[in-house]
Amino acid sequence: MPAKKTTVRTADSAGNIAESPHQQTQVVVTCEHGGNHIPADYQPLFANASKVLSSHRGWDPGALGIARTFASDLKAPLYFSTISRLLVELNRSTWHKQLFSEFTVGLSGSERQLILEKYYRPYRKRVTDFICSQLDQGNNVVHISMHSFTPVFDGVCRTTDIGLLYDPRRKTEKDLCREWKRNLRAVFPGWRLHCNQPYRGAADGLTTQLRKTTEHLSCAAVYCGIEVEVNQRLCSGDRKAHGLQIAKGLRSALTEAMRLQDWNNEKS
Repeated sequence: MPAKKTTVRTADSAGNIAESPHQQTQVVVTCEHGGNHIPADYQPLFANASKVLSSHRGWDPGALGIARTFASDLKAPLYFSTISRLLVELNRSTWHKQLFSEFTVGLSGSERQLILEKYYRPYRKRVTDFICSQLDQGNNVVHISMHSFTPVFDGVCRTTDIGLLYDPRRKTEKDLCREWKRNLRAVFPGWRLHCNQPYRGAADGLTTQLRKTTEHLSCAAVYCGIEVEVNQRLCSGDRKAHGLQIAKGLRSALTEAMRLQDWNNEKS
């Protein structure tokens, strides 16, 4: 979505309210786990790993298809990677124990650094640079990070169909997700729509790092980072076409939710 103008309301200590139409909102879409590709130089490490590479551990099946349709319908920029998370986990910080999988954790320090320099840091930098440039221009940013999750994990059947993950301490994220979920109930009646399930939105990840990075910028614009988790039974394999319907439903519900978004309280 091109940066969209919104009305910003401010009030002084006497309760006088002023409205400014100049601030805009930019949506940006990312997909960190869009594929399970292993570059040729590292394929020997995965010689017997075809099964795990094709599983939810290797990638997020269906997520990139949803992200592409979602971003296209919004006319929003899309950043994605098709490198398997088993080579390096783009959605974890460099200190995290899950940054490297059992296939790559045994590499030398210099070899792991090379992977970071070739695949991890360039991706993170592109996303971060774009978002920070929008904030510096005075545009609020809604960052949607698209994911999918396995229906059964460690023998437990998950009950969520679509999850919206956010930091509950951040009012803009909480308000937007609550309104988005409310709208999604009309789009997908009977679906199990949850906030901060099957994961916590404040856990380590790209959106969490961007919250920390952007809060130090000297601008009034606000970063709003939300991860969308779609159950893979709804969007992978022979349900790929269903994923397109999910993308369009997510887009229409978000567009309506953004009309009511109040950006004024996050940095007050």
